[in-house]
Amino acid sequence: CTVIFTRMATKDLHKPISILFCNLAFSDLFTSFSGFWISMLFITNPDVTIFGSKDMLAPYAFYTTSILSTIYNLVSIGIERYLAVAESIRTRFRVTRSHSIAAVLINWVLAFFLGCLPLMGWNCLRMEKNLSVLYSPFCVNYLILIAIPNVVVAFIIPLFTYLRIIIILRKRKLRMKACGQATGTYKSAEIQVARTSIFIWLLALISYAPFFAGVIFDATNHQCHIDLYPGVYIFRNCTAMLITINCLGNPIIYTLKVKTLGAKLKALKCLSANRVRACTI
Repeated sequence: CTVIFTRMATKDLHKPISILFCNLAFSDLFTSFSGFWISMLFITNPDVTIFGSKDMLAPYAFYTTSILSTIYNLVSIGIERYLAVAESIRTRFRVTRSHSIAAVLINWVLAFFLGCLPLMGWNCLRMEKNLSVLYSPFCVNYLILIAIPNVVVAFIIPLFTYLRIIIILRKRKLRMKACGQATGTYKSAEIQVARTSIFIWLLALISYAPFFAGVIFDATNHQCHIDLYPGVYIFRNCTAMLITINCLGNPIIYTLKVKTLGAKLKALKCLSANRVRACTI
């Protein structure tokens, strides 16, 4: 909410990257609310979240949709950052506001389509076989379809984009150094991008790897719910907490730079020209 309010209260919203940041914040907010919905169901009726019922279809579907939207937004931000520094300065102006809006719409349409498939009939409410133990009444093959491709997308594409950004910055720094020009700005930018990319990877690994491990366990498990209670369900709850931590970490990594946020929340005005140039570089 702080990210959305700050971005909308300043003049940064016209920038393509600001649209993606706001959408990422909205996706994280959606994830938190759907997770809260599931938590309330667990508090009021724990058996529903363990043995599964029709009441869990909608919360799990919205939770899946919000997680997928967050992943697609992270990938979109990585691609936009790569296009902003690749080849030449002119590339930055090719990523327009309409492109960002189109990316946001595509992300949500794809996330809603994949996340709401169980509501359209792909569930195991009336079948005992292929039933997920951790996320009943979802089917195991549906979870595999959702988890494996999106985990690959979430890790491979950001790895490529941020590594390419670091390589481009290093090449430009070496060219400027060969010409006898100052390279302090590019060195600072390279360090900042490298640090941010490491944080992104660690946060994604900590947040989504346990969930992926749970899906793999679900696919290979042949025990019933009673035999796995309570250990496996405690693990499931921990994976949900880690995903929520990811929602808290995204604003810190991407938008809530302490000095920048403090200045905007105090004055709600644009940064000084020097800081704008530094952020652009």
